[in-house]
Amino acid sequence: MLKAIQLGRNCGLKVSELCLGTMNFGIPGRGHQGDWTLGIDDARPIFKAAIDHGLFYFDCADTYGSGACEQVVGSLLNELLPREEYVLATKVAMPMGAGANQGGLSRKHIMEGVDASLKRLGHDYIDHLVIHRHPHGVPAHSAVPVEETLEALNDVVKAGKVLYLGASSMFAWQFTELQMTAEIHGWTRFISMQNHYNLIYREEEREMNPYCHKTGVALTPWSPLARGILAGSYKGGFDEGSTNRSQGRDRRRTERLYRGEMDFQIADRVLEIADKYGKSPAQISLAWMLGKPEIYSPIVGVSRISQLDDLVGATEFTLQEDDVTYLEELYKPVDNLLSIGTS
Repeated sequence: MLKAIQLGRNCGLKVSELCLGTMNFGIPGRGHQGDWTLGIDDARPIFKAAIDHGLFYFDCADTYGSGACEQVVGSLLNELLPREEYVLATKVAMPMGAGANQGGLSRKHIMEGVDASLKRLGHDYIDHLVIHRHPHGVPAHSAVPVEETLEALNDVVKAGKVLYLGASSMFAWQFTELQMTAEIHGWTRFISMQNHYNLIYREEEREMNPYCHKTGVALTPWSPLARGILAGSYKGGFDEGSTNRSQGRDRRRTERLYRGEMDFQIADRVLEIADKYGKSPAQISLAWMLGKPEIYSPIVGVSRISQLDDLVGATEFTLQEDDVTYLEELYKPVDNLLSIGTS
């Protein structure tokens, strides 16, 4: 059974040890991940199993399934749990249409985007609103003054539409700028950073992870299993995908994200350690992450109940120090994906 933990040191919000990522729930065929999306009837037993495991923290985004993800997630949560028993996160920033103001982090899009998310979710408020990128890092949108973004975010909090703020995938200096600007103006600061971090992409250990650890911000990484590479979905190469996701068009994004020369050698070491502990490679990869003190509630995605059962098991053991060293020692620096625009 998952435990409830405080989300960082800067707020009183409690979440489960793992967060269920919901990118793959929505309307099959709709959105950029449509070829591996599960509809509401297939998602329902997974949500029920998550709740039975003590998982009550759910993460979605307006852009997932072009809005369909929020519709499914909101509907299932309204059906399965009283509102006060779960924490719901969603995101704003990515384009939601072809209109000039249908994306980005302008005041207009934040206000309209939050209202649209609430309508799709069927909720009165969002527990945890995450900006999907920095105001200057949203594809195809101009750089919005950070003051405009931060004041608008503060206003949706003060209006009661959002309770807490989080951020995702930006340079550490950009996140520091946002936090300091919010503090100077007395606006709501961010309590979390949802960044890209796992055994084969560790560039965040240079600045973002220590900054968040030092300042009490909770790190809730996305892609802790490197889109299946660290779970064994690829048997030594991208042409060996064994799941619908790894064989579909989403594989191209995986190849853009993971280009390190040691990626599959590290994945092989995960398999070795999994054999040693009698665990699955996914459990080993997640246990490695959970052993980092700055990590709070990694965002995990599943398409089967058995995968969820497996990942929950990663919270029940700790890796020995020499095994952590063995898993980490092959890593070689790679290009920071934010610097080449693909994170």
